[in-house]
Amino acid sequence: MKGFLHASKLGLPVLLLLFVILFGGGCATARLNVNSPPVLTQDELLRPYYKVGVIEVRRSRYGDRADLSLEDYSWAKDALRAEAAKIEADAVILPEVSVEVRRYIFFPKSEMRAKGTAIKFR
Repeated sequence: MKGFLHASKLGLPVLLLLFVILFGGGCATARLNVNSPPVLTQDELLRPYYKVGVIEVRRSRYGDRADLSLEDYSWAKDALRAEAAKIEADAVILPEVSVEVRRYIFFPKSEMRAKGTAIKFR
């Protein structure tokens, strides 16, 4: 037997597909819908509204607080918007993002939390 790649003419495409599945899948992220509600500041609220609920999302990753990038903070905003869309809110206000760092032996682990208030306009 000469090996897997020589035994089958489909060996290379199967190997490429396996590579894409293993390394191209990425990690779980919040998928932003085109119609997701915006995150608004207090100055942008021009209409009366009522509170639907408080939304909180979390994400853990290995690394120190200094290792966080702009993509991590944009994840927080996008995740709040995605959760607000699930409960059919019109917008998210008062967003708060916090990062807590814990050390496990030698490796720091950052836990990012984002919290906001989901609202509906009257």
